[in-house]
Amino acid sequence: MGCIYRRGKNYTIKYYRNGKPYVESTHSDKVGVARGLLKKREGEITQGKIPGVHFEKVRFDELAEEFLADYRINGKKSLDRAERSVDRLKDYFEGMKVVDITTPLINKYVEKRQMEKAKNATINRELSALKRMLNLGAQQTPPKVDRVPYISMLKENNVRKGFFEHEEFLALRGKLPEHLRGFVTFAYKSGWRKSEISKLTWSHVDLKNGIVRLEAGETKNNEGRIVYLDDELKTVINAQWEARKKAGKLTPYVFTNKNGSDRIKQLRKSWNTACKGAKIGKKLFHDLRRTAVRNMVRAGVPERVAMMISGHKTRSVFERYNIVSADDLKLAAQKQEIYLNEQRGYKTVTFADFGTKKGASQSD
Repeated sequence: MGCIYRRGKNYTIKYYRNGKPYVESTHSDKVGVARGLLKKREGEITQGKIPGVHFEKVRFDELAEEFLADYRINGKKSLDRAERSVDRLKDYFEGMKVVDITTPLINKYVEKRQMEKAKNATINRELSALKRMLNLGAQQTPPKVDRVPYISMLKENNVRKGFFEHEEFLALRGKLPEHLRGFVTFAYKSGWRKSEISKLTWSHVDLKNGIVRLEAGETKNNEGRIVYLDDELKTVINAQWEARKKAGKLTPYVFTNKNGSDRIKQLRKSWNTACKGAKIGKKLFHDLRRTAVRNMVRAGVPERVAMMISGHKTRSVFERYNIVSADDLKLAAQKQEIYLNEQRGYKTVTFADFGTKKGASQSD
């Protein structure tokens, strides 16, 4: 099936698979090494496998580009994040043969990123990108990856804790420029993502019936969504419509920048200034989304309905929003105390009664 010959100092082997010749240097001047490698390649071919030399030619850069091409072809909305992950991975793996990317090497990459103070969640996104590109390589015909190394993911503390109490929201809104107030009010009430509100156009709005609608494919989870406007949001949307007519500009976006020429894209500077002016500490715009979910649950809205309004596709993501506050815990303790007192036949009192009523004994 094959032969061995010397080319310069080292031996070279030649063998065939399905009539196609393969020529491979042994990188050795010992004939025994050449015979062993030829025997290995012939064994792989006999078993129907692709010769290992095929995989040894594949480099990280090739898989990385095919990974990003998969994102572009399928129109995935997280392409920007994927590109950032690939850029980080390139810093370490660029030009490397894929067969050399092993579990120990990947662990060294993780250690490097941790030394750079990268968060576990960020590192996990990068590891997920690496795993995906290796799996895509293994799934091709013919495959470009013979085996995908084990990749261990890091533990993440992904409970979301940032919220707005109503007084904090009002204080923030009062410090924001006028053109941003309706924008944040819509976020506070609906729980929609910043990008979804920013890209909202008048074609999504039904003023007559008080409805704002996103069609399937326009949201992060690709599912359509409807919000019925309450009185405050109706006032907000009507004000945006009147401002549009007054400005005489035909921009299609509902929420526009200060001069009304385009949609709102950046608000970080105004946001940070307003947080400081309202004296509410450092807040994230995404805290409005978490707050909307918590407010709906507190108001008695069924969780499934709240998920449909806010656009949470899976309950696992919805549950990461820690919707319990200190006030919720205090109320739970108060309700439990009242219940236990009633079971023991004691006089029912509230926390506010302790130390204020003569009838409240130490045992109470």
